Amino acid sequence: MTQNLEIHVTTGNREEAEKVVQAAVEGRLAACAQISGPITSTYWWQGKLERDEEFFIVMKTTDERLDALVANIKANHSYDTPEIVAVPIVGGLGDYLTWIKAETEVPSSGD
Repeated sequence: MTQNLEIHVTTGNREEAEKVVQAAVEGRLAACAQISGPITSTYWWQGKLERDEEFFIVMKTTDERLDALVANIKANHSYDTPEIVAVPIVGGLGDYLTWIKAETEVPSSGD
């Protein structure tokens, strides 16, 4: 059975966030996406404590589209190791969850 997922991604600026979101939603790899920010991220990178302003993206997709979505995000992202985290959606409004699946269905080869 198909599992709905929420995908979390961060980018270094709004323009890149919009590029990542546009490619994912336009390609039907995500049903929708929201951009929040700026946020402040504190993290370790290459042995050094970093603090940066970033933009936070939340996307909704299915497990069937996850690998293609991850590849698409990486292709449109400037970070060497972008944050791409998938979290299962374990509940919610049934109509909304059905909509996620419908909007990310892989087209059949006859279409």
